[in-house]
Amino acid sequence: MLSRFLRRESKPSRPQVVVPERDHDPAMDDHALRAARSRVAVGDWGAARDVVAAAGGDWELRARRIMLLSDAAATNDRWLIDWLRASPSDPVAVMLHAATLLERAGEARGSAPANQTSQAQFQAYAELSAAAGEVSQRAIALAGPDDPTPFILLLDAMFGEGQVHSEQFRQVLAEARRRAPHHFELHLTLVNLLCEKWFGSHEQMFAAAREAAAAAPPGSNTVMVPFVAHFEYAMREFSWDKATGQSVADTANYLQTREVQMELDAWAQKWRAGTPSPGRGMTCRNWLALYYMMSNRRAEAREVFAEIGPYAGGTVAWAFFLGNVDNGFVQGYKLAHSPEWTP
Repeated sequence: MLSRFLRRESKPSRPQVVVPERDHDPAMDDHALRAARSRVAVGDWGAARDVVAAAGGDWELRARRIMLLSDAAATNDRWLIDWLRASPSDPVAVMLHAATLLERAGEARGSAPANQTSQAQFQAYAELSAAAGEVSQRAIALAGPDDPTPFILLLDAMFGEGQVHSEQFRQVLAEARRRAPHHFELHLTLVNLLCEKWFGSHEQMFAAAREAAAAAPPGSNTVMVPFVAHFEYAMREFSWDKATGQSVADTANYLQTREVQMELDAWAQKWRAGTPSPGRGMTCRNWLALYYMMSNRRAEAREVFAEIGPYAGGTVAWAFFLGNVDNGFVQGYKLAHSPEWTP
């Protein structure tokens, strides 16, 4: 049914749903971060220090701000270099250095499948990941005893070095969990590491996602991690290296099965029962909209799109089945708001 809608949507004679302007900034609705990022672009590293400090004890928001500031530093690190020179033992500056190296490692490897990635790209990825690991170790030594962020960065670096099944990886994971047992970025990283396309299996990925969601309190964004596990499974099984009408239909059929609907509805209800951290709350809303769209639950999808507003940025799952993030968001919005669409 969904693939039929997409085919009909392409016909010019069909009345078109007007999709609002999209905002693809991965900072989404974190306007304090956006303002700080504008300041660092002109050399004011103090703005980065202050916006991270303003997150207080919200470790999820703190980590998200560090990671998105590292995106800016990967392009222009003059301000970060100045900060490190002025305060070489500032743990936030050192964490940003590690996160920037990780960002550059990802850029060096690229997003293409392994069979389309050169040996030189893999080598650069490994070298930059190793450098990020060393800087993360220094950040651990400098950070406060309760801060999980440098441990999460180290886990990311170990991903690049292929150490996921090592004893050291298990120790670092345990330290991160001890400091923040329900940290969204921690559990999202773990689910990604344990998926079939990397170092695990479907079974390991689902087990990690469900265990984290079950243990997390109502309202925690970690409650929503099983959504990305189901999206990852469907992408791997039905849309790997392709995005066709059939793959969209197969994904929709999978997400509409009774077992999947019951599970994801239960996680959504638990998430709605509390107050999500602003660090990743908008990401979770995008996941929920994608789920409702693929399930042809138009009224519920419309409600979530109203909560999302223009913030489509940073939600990679939209690209899993519909080519790219913008197209996925647009098609989801159109399906939710189309007056002509009936099952």
